[in-house]
Amino acid sequence: MKFPEAFSLREQVAIITGGGTGIGFAMARAMHEAGAHVVLVGRREAELVVAVKNLGANASHAVHDVTQLDTAPALIERITREVGPVGILVNNAGIHLKKPAVETTSEEFEKVLRTHIHGAHALTRAVVPGMIKRNGGSILFTGSMASLFGIPLVIAYTAAKSAMVGMVRGYATEFSLHGVRVNCIAPGWIETEMSRKALDGDPVRNKKILGRTPMAKLGTPDDIGWAAVYLSSPAARFVTGVTLPVDGGASVGF
Repeated sequence: MKFPEAFSLREQVAIITGGGTGIGFAMARAMHEAGAHVVLVGRREAELVVAVKNLGANASHAVHDVTQLDTAPALIERITREVGPVGILVNNAGIHLKKPAVETTSEEFEKVLRTHIHGAHALTRAVVPGMIKRNGGSILFTGSMASLFGIPLVIAYTAAKSAMVGMVRGYATEFSLHGVRVNCIAPGWIETEMSRKALDGDPVRNKKILGRTPMAKLGTPDDIGWAAVYLSSPAARFVTGVTLPVDGGASVGF
């Protein structure tokens, strides 16, 4: 295996949930550049149509709500029929909840878990049998710094992302013998339109984030995208069950 084939995703079909914007779109764009046919999955079709248009050929979309758990098999069947066997699944869709722990209701807690955990598990269950049959596949999860250290006011999100790390290890031990690798990317603080608006209005938090990040800057969505390409590519064929921080050193900084 030689460069650039080691990092090529040519002839792969990659599903990216929450792929219409932000980090999800960045992963889709990088995988598209690496040669994959990317299928952007999300709830808002107009958003997906724009994203696919920006990517051009070899990209498509499918409207799907990951919290509708029973519809996951039909989604995988449809994509397989229309595009081809799915070789890469990126469980990226998620929701956020910023609220004091004692004010977070059971219903709110469950809503976050249903999106991040139950939704991801439903799609994983639906896609893995085909991967096992073909003796190959890559499943990625988008984790968080919240799974690595304590962050206040996001207890439901922290629980979901921490559970995700355990799921990655569990899936990896079950599926890797069959050629299916399972990994997780834990983004640090990434410069998106949403994060920039939040930090521009909160100089104290901005200073705190940069102060604990050894590289002293925010990452870009492309930093996550190319990490996703690596973990899904032949170059990472002996990498499974890991959570890879892409964080400028924030998880080890002091």
